Amino acid sequence: MTSSTPASWAHRPVEVGLVGAGPWARAMHARMLAAGPETRLAAVWARRPEAAQQTAAPYGAHVAVDFEDLLDRCEAVAFAVPPAVQAELAPLAAKQGKALLLEKPLGPDLASAGRLADAVAEAGVISQLVLTKRYHPTTRAFLETARTLDVTGARSCYLHGAFLSGEFATGWRLEHGALLDLGPHLLDLLDAAIGPITHIRGTGDPRRWIELTCEHANGAVSQASLSGAVEVPRAVTRIELFGSGTPTVYDTAGIDHEECWPILRRDFATALRTRTPTELDAARGLYLQTLIEQATPR
Repeated sequence: MTSSTPASWAHRPVEVGLVGAGPWARAMHARMLAAGPETRLAAVWARRPEAAQQTAAPYGAHVAVDFEDLLDRCEAVAFAVPPAVQAELAPLAAKQGKALLLEKPLGPDLASAGRLADAVAEAGVISQLVLTKRYHPTTRAFLETARTLDVTGARSCYLHGAFLSGEFATGWRLEHGALLDLGPHLLDLLDAAIGPITHIRGTGDPRRWIELTCEHANGAVSQASLSGAVEVPRAVTRIELFGSGTPTVYDTAGIDHEECWPILRRDFATALRTRTPTELDAARGLYLQTLIEQATPR
């Protein structure tokens, strides 16, 4: 992917409109997009005008009166809203030719995710998923190493207690649980590290604890434990790869997620300016949601 110099970004940062003004929008999206130099937070729209005002004010961004006003003031749209809202609005933005910075999952179900991915493909716009860990140098180094290994099996987990209480214990997370919220992160990493997942099955309750068994195209088998409703000292994402050599371990315990944001921002802006599709696009999001649908216990 071609990269631009800081000077060129300073002359023409990507004008991004933000949909959403909740905790994640304030803590990450608005702050990241406003920091630049590759992007500028041009506008914020939310269904609660006072929340939009609070999110936009620190950065001097326009508070859009409605979604159409937001689209008129930007060339790309970032979404920090529940999956059902993203699935409703992102296709409209794509049809207007806007690049999309998308949250996972694409939608609350496979059908809505498919409609969103189809709209992106039909419009031919750049899209990118906020799969946070993928933008950390430690993760990229792990994946580079993993792709050189002959993996026989893997164990992994993504565990935290945010669904028990607090601002991230939101309605859609409590309803759908860890598979829809945490699953895209861990399945993406396992798929990228070991190889394409050809079959997946799940057991348990996604709202409490769910176990996944994944079969990969190269014959490897991986297991994944997911829960957002357990008391742990800190959130943990861990992957252990086993084969003929020494096990390879990826653990987010020592990762500072603040290091992800500049890379995410730069990747998105570069993809838009160079018209270069990203690896983590809406099609990838649909693939991950297909796996989640297959893994959902019936």
